[in-house]
Amino acid sequence: MKNIILLICALFVFSCTGQNKSENEAEVVGKYGAEITADGAISVENMVAELAKSDSVMVKVKGEITATCAMKGCWMNLVMPNGEEMRVTFKDYGFFVPKEEMEGNEALIDGVVTRTVTDVETLKHYAEDAGKSQDVIDAITEPKEELAFVANGVIIYKTQSAPEE
Repeated sequence: MKNIILLICALFVFSCTGQNKSENEAEVVGKYGAEITADGAISVENMVAELAKSDSVMVKVKGEITATCAMKGCWMNLVMPNGEEMRVTFKDYGFFVPKEEMEGNEALIDGVVTRTVTDVETLKHYAEDAGKSQDVIDAITEPKEELAFVANGVIIYKTQSAPEE
């Protein structure tokens, strides 16, 4: 009888431990640049609200990765509340993120976000880095007003499920 009670207790402890870990801790894909933590992070929506008061804000924010530079991993895009993307580059070109299979994961970024106008030449360069077709690149004819984020540090969390075989 004692053994059955111990077995039930052990199963309960192990089952609760695994559940808490999966609910409270996302798997970290990697940490890049300066060491950062999630303390003080705000939502992308709150970041946009802060930018309504200023053209430049020091912030820590978490968002979904929609693209990364296919050439070097020297930039990534995060999705904004309006569906647009925010380009994230890395301070002093000092670090890179993985080039492949980051889309759909979540990134915690710490740095400065600014309102900016990106010229046509730079937009075409980004499109080339992203592996866009020549037709898409040639269609870029106007500068774009957008948000630009220069990150001091990045943590990428795995949020996409593994493909089923």
